Amino acid sequence: MSERKSGFGGFVLVFAIIVIAAFVLSLFAPNSDQTDPATLQAAREATGGAQTREDIMARQRGEQVDLDFRRQALGDPSQAADITGQLGTLGGVSDAEMFRALRYGTADVTASASTPGADVLIQDGGMHWLILRDYRLAKYGGWLLLGMIGLLAVVLLLFGRVPIAGERTGRTILRFGHFDRWMHWTTAGSFVLLGLTGLVSMYGRPFLIPIMGKEAHATLALWSKLIHNNVSWAFMLGVTLIFFKWVRYNIPNWNDVKWLMVFGGLFDHSIHPPAGKFNAGQKLIFWSVIALSIAIVASGLSLLMPFNAPVFTPVFAWINDTGLLGTLGLSNLPTPLAPQQEMQYTQLFHASVAFGFMAMIIGHIYIGTVGMEGAFDAMGTGYVEEQWAREHHSIWLDEVKAKEAASQAPAE
Repeated sequence: MSERKSGFGGFVLVFAIIVIAAFVLSLFAPNSDQTDPATLQAAREATGGAQTREDIMARQRGEQVDLDFRRQALGDPSQAADITGQLGTLGGVSDAEMFRALRYGTADVTASASTPGADVLIQDGGMHWLILRDYRLAKYGGWLLLGMIGLLAVVLLLFGRVPIAGERTGRTILRFGHFDRWMHWTTAGSFVLLGLTGLVSMYGRPFLIPIMGKEAHATLALWSKLIHNNVSWAFMLGVTLIFFKWVRYNIPNWNDVKWLMVFGGLFDHSIHPPAGKFNAGQKLIFWSVIALSIAIVASGLSLLMPFNAPVFTPVFAWINDTGLLGTLGLSNLPTPLAPQQEMQYTQLFHASVAFGFMAMIIGHIYIGTVGMEGAFDAMGTGYVEEQWAREHHSIWLDEVKAKEAASQAPAE
């Protein structure tokens, strides 16, 4: 029976990894719904080389469109760059060559403002960003979160809650003091607020406006933005404290290998592998939180200070300098990025990391609440049942008892 449960547990873990990998890959997968380039070229030739409605629709669908016909149809560059007299009483007078020159950077534009990005009048990446955000990231990110919740529900249904297997002793032992619990709940509470307000930003328009109306949603969106931007500082503080306070307990060792080989007894409640203050699963959570926090904080700070803290331009330049892409037969990444492009890449990266982060924390919350008996007490009151500690952190319990015995021994 235990072998069957352990085998199924391995299958569930592999399934979860596949779901997460599919989500990440789907963000960068090319759109399979491509219009035949020959069809587009024939349509343009029929119009004398001008772009067609199908060209415009293909770009809006995020398809790869050969734009050479537009880059080369700039007319006289000196005339295209001269925008004097192009503005009339009814706004911009249509001039296809002028706008193509602006779009492809051949026009001499003098910015009227000194803010970053002021001299970028037309930037093609907006539609690509919108498609990735609304039709890829929002879709697969939502399925990732729902899939994780569904997976944990199945695990709970099949294996039940991890119980305290042995007889309770009635004695408790201090696991986390006041400061430990304060920094944990500061980080956890701020993370929940950041996650909820981020989801309002991502899904508010398609899902909340039909329910609550535009005015109520506008108020909710405004407060969500204010909360998101300001609570982020509490999250940064909490993660920093957690790292320096607990890093010494999260150094991997051979006991972690033994723990991972049996999945910590999650799928077989009769197995209780030895562990120190933190077991291998908690160590994976710890280092994942640190790595994901670095990524989400770096991108978040860039978004909090738009155009002033670029992330992707230096990263892309470093990747290009390694020569790895050329070795693989790939083109170099675009550098330098326009300020708007930088923000678009950063926003997509920030949201992608956030979805993965939330999915992982959902699993962490499950184990710490309904998934394991007695686990919540560690961060609830700080004290845990001694038998629980013996079953899940036996090495740590022995160390604590040895210190107690040493402190109570009479001085010679």
